[in-house]
Amino acid sequence: MTVIGVVGAGVMGIGVAQNLAQTGHDVVLVDTDESILTAALDGIRTNCRMSPFTGGPRLDPDDVLGRIRTAVGVAGLAGAELVIENVTENWDVKRAVHTELDAVLDSDAVVVVNTSAIPITTMASVHGRPSRVVGVHFMNPVPAKHVVELIPGVHTSEETVERTRRLLHAMGKREIDVKDACGFVSNRVLMLTVNEAAFLVHEGVADAASVDEVFRGCFGHPMGPLETADLIGVDTILYSVEVLHEHYADSKYRPCPLLKQMTDAGLHGRKSGRGFYTYDGGAARAVA
Repeated sequence: MTVIGVVGAGVMGIGVAQNLAQTGHDVVLVDTDESILTAALDGIRTNCRMSPFTGGPRLDPDDVLGRIRTAVGVAGLAGAELVIENVTENWDVKRAVHTELDAVLDSDAVVVVNTSAIPITTMASVHGRPSRVVGVHFMNPVPAKHVVELIPGVHTSEETVERTRRLLHAMGKREIDVKDACGFVSNRVLMLTVNEAAFLVHEGVADAASVDEVFRGCFGHPMGPLETADLIGVDTILYSVEVLHEHYADSKYRPCPLLKQMTDAGLHGRKSGRGFYTYDGGAARAVA
């Protein structure tokens, strides 16, 4: 029986685990604390119940959750044939996790890095077998977003790419092949847009609702950049912009101070209940 490991039970890890389970895969979901894992399973149950009301398929929560078991620590992934890592967009945190993964996993296990900006070759440098490391940039919410970026590193083998491609197709995904570069395609463009939109609010040019309405009303975007920031996570946006700024040493990626302030204040968007908008179970209301 093929077992897929999922590291990190945050927003992205929950989405990846659910997507795998609802497409018939057996999953081991790991994180650092049992309470995080309990909350993750509760979140997946809620997502399954809400799926038909948000344009998704009708799902049996018990069937989906029946395919997911949890474990504290990456030692629980021993024997997994493929692992998808989804921890926070911070090099020090990711490096520590990948060091542990390299020590635990079998030599032929594939390690998929789900990252917003960090180059895959950088992540693979932690591993004794970099040919088994590949990047997949999943979009949020994972079960509803059917297109991903597939990013081989310098040393990634063709076998690793093809094994990952087969899994993505089994998950109902269509991949776009992208070369390994910090931010890839999506976030090299998106993070600049979100960061500049935050600057508009920071400088008092317009409030968040007005910035987003320009993108919806003038450009036909279904969601404005600051709504998108709240969906992704304001903290994740900040970390991604910081990675781009450090990697390219280009002032165009300078992080907006408002993103830093909001991250420090715990205003991380939908997952915390407040970001550029507040979320209280009803319609979102702009606060920034």
